[in-house]
Amino acid sequence: MEFKDILAISGMPGLYKYVAQSTRGIIVESLADGHRSMASATSRVSALSEISMFTEGEDIALADVFTRMYAHTEGKEAISHKESADRLKAFFGEVLPEYDRERVHVSDIKKAVAWFNILVAAGFTEFVLPEEDEEQTEE
Repeated sequence: MEFKDILAISGMPGLYKYVAQSTRGIIVESLADGHRSMASATSRVSALSEISMFTEGEDIALADVFTRMYAHTEGKEAISHKESADRLKAFFGEVLPEYDRERVHVSDIKKAVAWFNILVAAGFTEFVLPEEDEEQTEE
């Protein structure tokens, strides 16, 4: 399972792995329980590899944020996304001190922490973007 195949689907909690294309949408598999379901063609589907976070400089890819979180937690799950706003902001500030505190809301931090915990629980240890993967194979 590669990071580029992980999807977030509006209206469906959790994260999903892309399985196949169908005539009515896409077939996905939940990372939490392995249950397969259909995401309709009208669903808003976002690949995690295409999401980035605002920083005070250039935006940073979510994969890089997760890599920093993984190093910060030493490969364990992070704090719960249900912690208080202050604790979440403090944790995120330790992981990504340059995040834009004006444009990154607590809800964004909650979502990032929840997604990170789902990925770690599913056995992810590397968060590599597709273009980084291609560069590594060329070397």
